[in-house]
Amino acid sequence: MLGLFCFQRCSSERAKAAVRSFLPILTWLPSYPVKQYLFQDVVSGLSTGVVQLPQGTFAVISLMIGGVAVREAPDSMFNTLHVNGSNTTDLDVVARDAKRVQVAVVLTTLVGIIQFVLGLLRFGFVAIYLTEPLVRGFTTAAAVHVVVSQLKYLLGVKTQRFSGPLSAIYSVKAVLSDITSTNITTLLLGLSCLIFLYVIKVLNERFKKKLPIPIPGEIIVVIVSTGVSYGLSLSGVHKVDVVGNIPTGLLPPAVPDFSLLPTLVTDAFAVAIVGFSMGISLAKIFALKHGYSVDGNQELIALGLCNFISSFFQTFAITCSMSRSLVQESTGGKTQIAGLLASMVVLLVVVAIGFVFEPLPQTALAAIIMVNLLGMFKQFRDIPALWRTSKIELTIWMTAFIASVLLGLDYGLLVAITFTILTVVYRTQSPKSAVLGHVPGTGLYYDVDEYEEATECEGIKIFHSNSSIYFANSDLYVNSLKEKTGVNPEHIQAFRKAHKKRMANSSQSSPLKKRVEVSPLQSHLSDLLCLLLLFCLLFT
Repeated sequence: MLGLFCFQRCSSERAKAAVRSFLPILTWLPSYPVKQYLFQDVVSGLSTGVVQLPQGTFAVISLMIGGVAVREAPDSMFNTLHVNGSNTTDLDVVARDAKRVQVAVVLTTLVGIIQFVLGLLRFGFVAIYLTEPLVRGFTTAAAVHVVVSQLKYLLGVKTQRFSGPLSAIYSVKAVLSDITSTNITTLLLGLSCLIFLYVIKVLNERFKKKLPIPIPGEIIVVIVSTGVSYGLSLSGVHKVDVVGNIPTGLLPPAVPDFSLLPTLVTDAFAVAIVGFSMGISLAKIFALKHGYSVDGNQELIALGLCNFISSFFQTFAITCSMSRSLVQESTGGKTQIAGLLASMVVLLVVVAIGFVFEPLPQTALAAIIMVNLLGMFKQFRDIPALWRTSKIELTIWMTAFIASVLLGLDYGLLVAITFTILTVVYRTQSPKSAVLGHVPGTGLYYDVDEYEEATECEGIKIFHSNSSIYFANSDLYVNSLKEKTGVNPEHIQAFRKAHKKRMANSSQSSPLKKRVEVSPLQSHLSDLLCLLLLFCLLFT
């Protein structure tokens, strides 16, 4: 009975631990410090929710899905001839947009399935290849893409959207070529918001110990700019771009058109991997900054469930938004309560009060996003630090940044991960080796070539390599061993054979066996050579 009780108790405890691991909210929500965190989470959630209203979550994912939707439902599929028999055609915009929505919904469903299955298969291990230099270079490049996408809103110019390799360069070129048509009112309003938000950020940082709560600069900018835009009719009189019509109401749940699945598998894998990579990269940055850990498998499962379930409500594939995440973090958000409140703000606007934010200028939102990305650009400070500490990690950082800026985040991430894996092979294939010496008065042993105080022990060679031995580096290991220690196993073998031959000849030439006197030094040297020879033979 006691054994059965123990088994039931252990089983229930394991079940509870598994449930808490799958649903972390059950662990942290019961112990949520209301007095300490609630107000900051409310301010952060409201700020993030307002910024989230007019745009897509992440520009790269939006462009990827938009490209698939246009490919699967091009305009040519919805051209209809005039009834009067003329050769002119009309574009059925309603039917085209409905089809494109269906494509995006089915793609989202498939992305969710892929991410969820990868999470169950523990595919989150791939996050270990997202080293810190790669993540920081990649997220810095993502910040460049986001800022470039916001330039046209800050200046009030109309340019087309670009995607794929060199899209950032094409976007900047398009803005600069049309810069003479800059809307002065839009630019002045945007610059005013930029300066105000930057000052608020500096004040919040400098006086964070004295301020009871951070100054909610983003909320102030949204309220004031919306009021000014509405009162002065900036959209009508000065042609300032505003958020405009926000559709209200929620669509009823519906089953996606799964007949489209076969043509979307490749695209779904690309969106799933890029979405996960962006999310885990930002998560690792915040985890490193605030001192907690991230489970890549849990992230995959969460993303997969969100995408799969929400797709039945005709939603869009989600991922982590760099700009919104930074807004939430910089405005004082502490827990997932801030994210929940941001979602409730968006839901409230969609259901009921969308009209309130219709006069909100796009340039004000661009200013909010740009100011909150300043933290990402501070990662350029990594370059001189990595130059001093590790040239290989500096190369990883630069490769991730340049490839992601020029090729886009999807191809850039692939190039960066591939390059990182190659550096791992290079490091293990060309390990650093040294002969160690003892530092007098301590139990420490250091490289005798780098530390003057380290001295070799008499009659002993301590050889150290910073990599395990395998087929790709075994030859280099042996060569390094010979070079560092000055001992060549072939010479040792030849010496031993010659010595045995001399001993055999001397015993044959003399009728009496003579005792060979061996000095202690020769004995030690012989033992050392035997050990080195055995060690080399084992690993060659």
